[in-house]
Amino acid sequence: MNVPVHPAEALRTALAGLLDGLPPKAATQAVDRLIANYRGTTPTHTPVLRDRSDVVAYAAYRMPATFEAVRSALEAFADAVPQWTPASHVDVGGGTGAATWAVNATWAGARPVTVLDWAEPALALGREIAAANPELKSAEWHRSRIGSALTIESTDLVTVSYVLGELTDADRASVVTAAATAAQAVVIIEPGTPDGYARVIEARDRLITAGFHVAAPCPHSAACPIVPGEDWCHFSARVARSSLHRQVKGGSLPYEDEKFSYVAATRLPPTPAPSRVVRKPQIRKGQVLLDLCGPDEALHRETVTKRHGPLYRAARDADWGDAWPPPPAED
Repeated sequence: MNVPVHPAEALRTALAGLLDGLPPKAATQAVDRLIANYRGTTPTHTPVLRDRSDVVAYAAYRMPATFEAVRSALEAFADAVPQWTPASHVDVGGGTGAATWAVNATWAGARPVTVLDWAEPALALGREIAAANPELKSAEWHRSRIGSALTIESTDLVTVSYVLGELTDADRASVVTAAATAAQAVVIIEPGTPDGYARVIEARDRLITAGFHVAAPCPHSAACPIVPGEDWCHFSARVARSSLHRQVKGGSLPYEDEKFSYVAATRLPPTPAPSRVVRKPQIRKGQVLLDLCGPDEALHRETVTKRHGPLYRAARDADWGDAWPPPPAED
């Protein structure tokens, strides 16, 4: 009897052999340049991924982190629309397809999937990697310039992950508008930096103007209560370090934490979290301090003590990004 392999494990296996035959120096140089691009210095007139070496380095180094960040955002979104499953998916600027794997990990099953990107080497490798997942084998990979000329066929779900920072202001607006026009649900993920958060908030405002409701992470669709320049909303996903991570960074830990900002919005009526834990909980003797974004469109701190019984135990188990309070346990 064949036991289905979880998409996360299948992706790790598919990535494991990518670096064979790629000289370590070439991989390190490609990763160094990709990190600079990731931090916001990408020219908008050229693709970030130029050739096979770039794409292999990107896939091995960045794809696991992108997968975990997108999956975290999608899981929060799925909690807000529990009866909904996307029947189709378009991944804008999808590169090697990490978001398609994350969608498959969140909602199992085959569905029409289209990946749009302007880097042909990335599309080719993404197609190659997807062959390892039976539910992604039929995905279509199309070269497309991501910007003002972008057109998206009608679909249930559009993902745009780690893309907006590579675009001009005008192109960012065009991409978000195209996604909103085409889809019932749009999920946008950016690096968990002040600039990444600013791009997410800009996209959030545009989606709300287009008639969408915010499903996650926010408990409401009103203005974000964070004062620009004073703080930024971001979350963290744990990522197992690959051999390339250890080679490039020289880290000793078997994992690292990917910081990301996101918004998940839908034309459907969502049930967003009552509140969202927006910082790592502080566990102290007999109490847990939770920094929350609440439905009253404000940030506040809640102190949960042993006197709260089961709620205290839930607070000790709460993680950054979780809904709060947790849903009641089923009998």
